[in-house]
Amino acid sequence: MQDFNSYSKDKKTESGKIPEDVAGLAEKMVRAFGGKGESDILHAIYKEAEQGRKNGTLSDADLDKFAAAVSPVLDGAQRKKLAFVISRLKKM
Repeated sequence: MQDFNSYSKDKKTESGKIPEDVAGLAEKMVRAFGGKGESDILHAIYKEAEQGRKNGTLSDADLDKFAAAVSPVLDGAQRKKLAFVISRLKKM
């Protein structure tokens, strides 16, 4: 998994839509984690976030931008889980 900062740099266009490059990156993530369990995915996210928080390179705004980039490829239940994960990461 790449670092969260790669998802956070000016990822929304003026129209508020997620650019195609970010959507493509989210699709790659989905494929990379395809067949893996939810716990494996969450572990990878938490591990990367913990490192970013320790480094001082992961802000709450970065987390929000990451969620915005990933959300379009998730269903409703997955979006709720992502929102929960993001809220926990912000408390780190």
